[in-house]
Amino acid sequence: MDSTAKLFIFVASSLSLFLLATLLKFVEKYWWTPLKIQKALSLQGIKGPPYQFIHGNNKASSLFRHQALSKPMALTHDIVPRVIPQIHAWINTYGKNYLTWEGNRAQLVISDTEIIKEILKNNDGAFPKRKDDSAFIYKIIGDGLVSSEGVKWARQRKLANHAFHGESLKNMNPAVIASVETMLEKWKGRQDKEIEVFEEFRLLTSEVISRTAFGSNYLEGKKIFDMLTKLSILVTRNYFKARIPVISKVWKSADEIESEQLAKGIHDCVMGMVNRREEKVVTGESDDFGDDFLGLLVNAYHDSDEKNRLSVEDVVDECKTFYFAGQETTNSLLAWTVLVLAIHTDWQDKARKEVVEVFGDQNPHHQGISKLKTMNMIINETLRLYAPVAAMIRKVGKGIRLGKLVLPADMEILIPILTLHHEPQLWGDDVHVFNPERFSQGIANATKHNSAAFIPFSMGPRSCVGMSFATTETKIALSMILRRYTITLSPAYVHAPFPVITLQPQHGIQVMLHSV
Repeated sequence: MDSTAKLFIFVASSLSLFLLATLLKFVEKYWWTPLKIQKALSLQGIKGPPYQFIHGNNKASSLFRHQALSKPMALTHDIVPRVIPQIHAWINTYGKNYLTWEGNRAQLVISDTEIIKEILKNNDGAFPKRKDDSAFIYKIIGDGLVSSEGVKWARQRKLANHAFHGESLKNMNPAVIASVETMLEKWKGRQDKEIEVFEEFRLLTSEVISRTAFGSNYLEGKKIFDMLTKLSILVTRNYFKARIPVISKVWKSADEIESEQLAKGIHDCVMGMVNRREEKVVTGESDDFGDDFLGLLVNAYHDSDEKNRLSVEDVVDECKTFYFAGQETTNSLLAWTVLVLAIHTDWQDKARKEVVEVFGDQNPHHQGISKLKTMNMIINETLRLYAPVAAMIRKVGKGIRLGKLVLPADMEILIPILTLHHEPQLWGDDVHVFNPERFSQGIANATKHNSAAFIPFSMGPRSCVGMSFATTETKIALSMILRRYTITLSPAYVHAPFPVITLQPQHGIQVMLHSV
């Protein structure tokens, strides 16, 4: 046998072994391991919909969602069956704790509040955030504060805490008031006419986050917000689509290509803002980079200590996170609060009376905002019924015992926030009734001292750093609106809560404004 023939046999044998190893690895990842996890959890009493090769339960989840969103919904606060229909159905079928599959990723859905408390209050990294560099959601938040871990997270959390601590929030109030006044000026002459407030509040909250965190007006941030909105639509459209890594590296869908273009566009816009801050210091127009959130990031970008220095990608990811989270969360809260006040006009009257008692005919001020007890109750009840985020996911960092369960590393835990907020055993038989009075003695008493029953902004070390910012902005906006207008629901309104990362009204929120 000549050397050429030997070489051919060697290459063919090597290629065959490589293909066999690849096939075995693929089968292990998409068949053997899922079945092994499913059996291990089943022996511990955890059931769930059976794993389907490659797709997991994604097809079933998509079907549940399609069916739920295609049906009309009555004007009720019982929104769980529409917003997270697959979780609602499978909890009723398999119990409050069950196993489901997002592709080949095992997800343990946990509704036990004591276990949830253990997960969210953990501070040793046992339950890290899920990170997937290829996912559409990663294009929105990157490796920013929401998804980072360890030393990097601690450094970025410190920056965020500094940007949104009490004194900083107080200093932001004038910018919030100015943005609300601009919106109200546009509303003049629209009394007794229909107005769609969700889009109005999108513009408002976008301007507020631009002014307070980035020192710019809405027009400068408009490109970023528009691109982030398009990305969030792509996230929703592709959430239940299984992706095979080998194939996805070779072939990209139109949505994946568009998402990469949008991510690059956002990167360029953010660095444009950074460069303008740097130019002002270089030219002597400014002595420093500023004390708002962007200024803190640029300072960290130029830090002489390498341990504290942020990379370009770090700066971009943090800006994306705060543009998106700072705007979307507040927009959702403000819109749904106006809806419930338009429906429950008795509570609207109580809130208006309180605003007049606290502020008179003046704009909201820092001392008075903390005295809005009725407003606070209304906001908490809205957050309970219409939580901005329906669920959150954590990973199991390493094999661990959780309660009575033994869980393998790398599986995921899904906490269904909206389900907890609508659970009769936690809140009583009036769970779907808008009743702010349940919060009259504070959150702890409302939930029978079960703190994990009410987690609209999560809890523990990874709780939302912008929680006070979102609620303060909402109180200011509502105070200024209620002092001028009574709000009633338009006959054109169609009740259709819709999850697009945050909870949104699928067809908007149409109301009528009447001068007080």
